[in-house]
Amino acid sequence: MNHRFLSIVGLAAAMAFTGGCSVNKQTKATPTVEPVTGKPALEIAEPPVWAPKNHAFNPSRTRVHDLLHTKLRVSFDWDKQYLHGIAELTLKPYFYPQNKLVLDAKGFDIHSVNLMNGFDAKELQYTYDGMKLTIDLDKTYTRNDKYVIEIDYTAKPNELVVGGSDAITEDKGLYFINPKGEEPNKPRQIWTQGETEANSAWFPTIDSPNERMTQELYITVDQQFTTLSNGTFVYSRKNPNGTKTDYWKMEQAHAPYLTMMAIGEYAVVKDKWRDLEVNYYVEPAYEKTAKKIFGNTPEMLEFFSKKLGVDYPWSKYSQVVVRDFVSGAMENTSASTFMEDLQLNERELLDKNWDGIIAHELFHQWFGNYVTTESWANLPLNEAFANYSEYLWTEHKYGADEAAFHHLDELGQYLDESESKREPLIRYRYADREDMFDSHSYAKGGRVLHMLRKYVGDEAFFASLNRYLTQNKFSDVEVAELRMAFEDTTGEDLMWFFDQWFLRAGHPELKVSHTYQNGALTLQVWQQQDTLYQPVYRLPLKVAVWENGKKAEHSIEITKANQVFNLPVSAEPQLVLFDSEQQLLGTVEHAKTAEELEFQFNNAGGLAAKLEALEELEKELSQQEMGSLLQGALKDEFWAVRNLALDVAGRLPARQTETLEPIVKRIAESDEKGEVRAGAIMLLSEWGDDEYSELYKKAMEDDSYKVAAAGILGYAMTEAPDINQRLASFEKETNEEIVLALASYYAVKGGAGKYDWFMKQMKNAKGVGLYYLLQSYGAFMAVNPEAYTPEAIGMLAELAQEHRLYYVRMAAFQTLMVHSERPEIVELLKEIRANEQDKRLLELYNQVAL
Repeated sequence: MNHRFLSIVGLAAAMAFTGGCSVNKQTKATPTVEPVTGKPALEIAEPPVWAPKNHAFNPSRTRVHDLLHTKLRVSFDWDKQYLHGIAELTLKPYFYPQNKLVLDAKGFDIHSVNLMNGFDAKELQYTYDGMKLTIDLDKTYTRNDKYVIEIDYTAKPNELVVGGSDAITEDKGLYFINPKGEEPNKPRQIWTQGETEANSAWFPTIDSPNERMTQELYITVDQQFTTLSNGTFVYSRKNPNGTKTDYWKMEQAHAPYLTMMAIGEYAVVKDKWRDLEVNYYVEPAYEKTAKKIFGNTPEMLEFFSKKLGVDYPWSKYSQVVVRDFVSGAMENTSASTFMEDLQLNERELLDKNWDGIIAHELFHQWFGNYVTTESWANLPLNEAFANYSEYLWTEHKYGADEAAFHHLDELGQYLDESESKREPLIRYRYADREDMFDSHSYAKGGRVLHMLRKYVGDEAFFASLNRYLTQNKFSDVEVAELRMAFEDTTGEDLMWFFDQWFLRAGHPELKVSHTYQNGALTLQVWQQQDTLYQPVYRLPLKVAVWENGKKAEHSIEITKANQVFNLPVSAEPQLVLFDSEQQLLGTVEHAKTAEELEFQFNNAGGLAAKLEALEELEKELSQQEMGSLLQGALKDEFWAVRNLALDVAGRLPARQTETLEPIVKRIAESDEKGEVRAGAIMLLSEWGDDEYSELYKKAMEDDSYKVAAAGILGYAMTEAPDINQRLASFEKETNEEIVLALASYYAVKGGAGKYDWFMKQMKNAKGVGLYYLLQSYGAFMAVNPEAYTPEAIGMLAELAQEHRLYYVRMAAFQTLMVHSERPEIVELLKEIRANEQDKRLLELYNQVAL
């Protein structure tokens, strides 16, 4: 599952309420003297806010019965949003004899439970508490006895108490989208989301990742709908009542949480890999761009199959886009589900591609589906690998710099989270299994795998993954099995690596210094992390040293809290680059002179080293020197360097920009990357000259939406007399970049006449776009009291109370707070708070004085 954008938005949302959090550095034991006895005492300070929490232990689920096969016959009541189902489950005791069966079945009406012998049914007694169905079997069965249970039931997901997390915003399993067709411009759909244990909200099962079953699914729907499920499509049968029944069969065993359905009016765009069916299910409006969105899938299948030495293991691969998805994407076996943001038109495809999330879900078909974590405590065995696949694919398809840029982003995500949370990657002590879906399991996990690859080497890394997949196929695993696969391949005991990186919390925080004297280079490394909660790390890495323009690389291994290395040199080095492969997960503080940083920027080669040098040089060089350096940086071959150079240039005083301005103008007009062109346009507008009005007008006509949006904002800042007329020509655009650019201007200077435009946009916006649009509307309400209308307050109240995305509910709550001086708004906010069930929002709302 990929949910990065949701996590980022969740963090941003929390910061909006709390103003961020700081790390308590005062964590170590401090000697004191007891006032009465005068004897030394040890006073233990409060643990830091990020210290691992000592929650109850969460073992993997005990296997009492083995669920062998599930056959489901389902139909739907769209008006009530019910599923009517008949489930036929084939089971046997796992080891010990059993006379009872307990199934997960959340929020059902149970109509009957029968033991089946062919077509003969024998009624069984049962008890049901709304969550667990306990069935009294007709006798005691041994592990050699199979039996078949039939359950007639109705699932009512909307009547469940909803939970969720940053990753998966709801957990009711089954979702009806626009069920009555009352929402314009939104298709009617039904889809499911099973992870973590939500599929038991639409069919009875043993809802645990260490269970595996084959399955059959008969889906009865109106004939205009297309269906998708796991495995192979067998047939579609027309029914006398005008419906049809589609039959899907999954002949390879997988975990129950990976079962899926998607139902809607889709265009099915066919593709293939080798002789395998590869299909893309999109809304008809995106039929022509589906292959441009998903079209790298066959190449990914070939790349991953060859890299792992294990061919894609399932009977087909389909990808479907759904509306209002509760996550970024989900790796259901042979049929991944994606959020609607993936649907892009031709212009949007100029600025975006979704290869990362597509690769992520595809790699799960091996890591997560073919071999599955035995418990949510071991979730990184699924998610860290899927995360790392994004790096592998980017490295293969787009080159080392793009891959390095991706990895820097992953490192930043983890380090941001580490300010308030540091847990082991594999952690059995969590408060809620949903807590596992964080930047530890994803971003940190991927970076740890990269370090493991660097340590053992590429050949051993992929040979070890092949062994892991081959030996554990169609089974559930814990982290020891991954470690043993690497040990059996390399012959090396790797417990030290897995202990410090998978089983211990935190990361190294290093301070590095180097000195040259009398023909000797001394490198000193301090591990500064708080070792009450984090280990002293063993860190094998490389240090590059440049002498007279030539690079030499030295391998070192850090094993102590304070360690000195003497490296052979013949002259004073021009640069010492610690962790020259830039593979370390952690922080490094290494002071360098301006001359060394300039040499690093121009010669080190790696993207991370170049970006670091550019950031640091801003602090070291004079403004004039920085301006000279930026002339080169703005012409760098890689777009991210040019982007950072634009940011740095924007912080220089105006008198230092004269030599840069022509370069920035050229970038704004002709850079190959839309994002960079847009950044240059915004920089020119910040420098405040109206002389670029023609450039802004031309930008507004650019094919790139990012550039057009920058042109809108740039032209708006000129306050030209025709600004409102020009902006009005964009008001029918639905692209998020354009809408948010207009909203930013209209929020402050649009005037009360833009009320109807805002209302229309808020009705049509979705997801992250709606989150930001609500913030602009809050500013609009503050400037224009006329916008305080019953219609607007009603819409905001509905969003704050009923929207399925928690961060949208929060943004609507914040917008209402613009008028919190009004008694009726205070009462409304109190009502929203009282009815909110999401613990994340309640934590934020309870900080608001009402």
